[in-house]
Amino acid sequence: MTSLIIHGHFYQPPRENPWTGIIDPEPSARPFHDWNERIQAECYEPNSAARILVDGAERIVNNYAHISFDFGPTLLSWLQKSHRETYLRIIAADQESAGKHAGHGNAIAQAYNHAILPLCNERDRCTQVRWGIEDFRYRFGREPESMWLPETACNDDVLGLLIDEGLRFVILAPQQAERVRCTSRIPACPGEMKEEVAGQTGKSVLPESEWLNVGRDKIDTSIAYSYFHRDGSRRSIAVFFYDQELAHGIAFEQALSSSGELVNRFEQRRVPAAGLLNIATDGETYGHHHKFGDICLAYALAVDGPARGFSLTNYGEYLDQYPPEWEVEINNGLAGEGSSWSCVHGVSRWIRDCGCHTGGEPGWNQAWRTPLRAALDFLRDEMAIYFEGTRGELFTDPWVARDDAVSLVLDEFKSREEFLYAHAPRSLSREQQQRALLFLELQRSALLMYTSCGWFFSDISGIEPIQILKYAGRALDLMNQLGLPSLRAQFLKILAEAKSNRPEFGNGANIFRQLVEPLQARTINDEAVVG
Repeated sequence: MTSLIIHGHFYQPPRENPWTGIIDPEPSARPFHDWNERIQAECYEPNSAARILVDGAERIVNNYAHISFDFGPTLLSWLQKSHRETYLRIIAADQESAGKHAGHGNAIAQAYNHAILPLCNERDRCTQVRWGIEDFRYRFGREPESMWLPETACNDDVLGLLIDEGLRFVILAPQQAERVRCTSRIPACPGEMKEEVAGQTGKSVLPESEWLNVGRDKIDTSIAYSYFHRDGSRRSIAVFFYDQELAHGIAFEQALSSSGELVNRFEQRRVPAAGLLNIATDGETYGHHHKFGDICLAYALAVDGPARGFSLTNYGEYLDQYPPEWEVEINNGLAGEGSSWSCVHGVSRWIRDCGCHTGGEPGWNQAWRTPLRAALDFLRDEMAIYFEGTRGELFTDPWVARDDAVSLVLDEFKSREEFLYAHAPRSLSREQQQRALLFLELQRSALLMYTSCGWFFSDISGIEPIQILKYAGRALDLMNQLGLPSLRAQFLKILAEAKSNRPEFGNGANIFRQLVEPLQARTINDEAVVG
């Protein structure tokens, strides 16, 4: 039997109006109110109850109980409130899978609001990971074994943090591998990489001291690898590299045209010996990007796959059975910025005009990405100074308080007074309590500004960049409520350098004035989420 793991990365950016907490209409999602609603109808709900015919009888398959998956915390929050039945089926699928796979559930965590972690500063990176872990505990009732890295973007700093936070494994793209070496005298290295070892060294077994350069087309994706912390402690995390050819076929070709075609492709990629076939794609591939993809997946998992010798498992169970016998070092990208699965230039897609984009017209450019990030960095860094200034007055340690404040986001009924009592250096007056909560909400907006979708597409006038600018607007508003010096003028000066490809919009500063600031005037509820 060949072990089969299909991972689905299910994610939507936070879409709520930050002043109201309500998603405004998104005309491009018609006939639905917004894109969350559309993808829920086309993907999230269908995958929780896919209907297939087996020997003439209808069978309902919860695909989440058969695949490895992660759901973005902000998406799960929306599903919990707006489509509770789908939400409960997702949670139940993890519990069901744990019963099948020796206590290892199919769900893994995700960095909180899908920021590109290598591009975050150290404090934000830690908070993104810790909020993601705490959100997972709250929803799934257990410790996560892994965390999906947004766009699989990582470098040594990111993997070191995952080790520090106690995570067991991570999923990366094959082009993110740099070099490998065996840590066993009889390494588990089937297929092409064993031939590569022999070709480079003249030996069928590679001594531990010798490294083999790999990459997208040479890394063996049928085994797990150990990545060791750079601090020399020999602490490690297991790394799985997914099968790029299969993932591309599912996402961009016609592999989902039928269950038979999908499993045929599995067979073409299976290794001769019993091993692992693992695939990772956007979860929205199954039903949203490819109509009826949810049904194809259900039939392949429930009928055709097992009939052709594929045994469904998940990464946690597989690691118990086959611990890593190889060590890997990763590709840290340009100047150590990191690498990812969706940018051939590392993580440049989220910081500069590298040529990677989705949509747009001939002749467009994405030079707007650099000043957009610079403007947000300016806000973040200035706000951090004022937040640090609360040390000893409102918070014993403001950054520890920020990490713990996810509990207030997750539970609107959690006592704010008890939270502040635990994190304040002394008893706070009512006015001081409100001020402390506004500072925490300010920091939440600062984190949400970095949602990756803001840089992913073709122009700064898109709904995704406008959404992250809304969080910047909310942050400026909160600073005003706190009586702090205004940063608006300098922020807009930097943002004006972000030129739109659409002449009618001009630049980022114009977009902010026209499409973001008017929202504040229409606010129906100005109370902070954590307040």
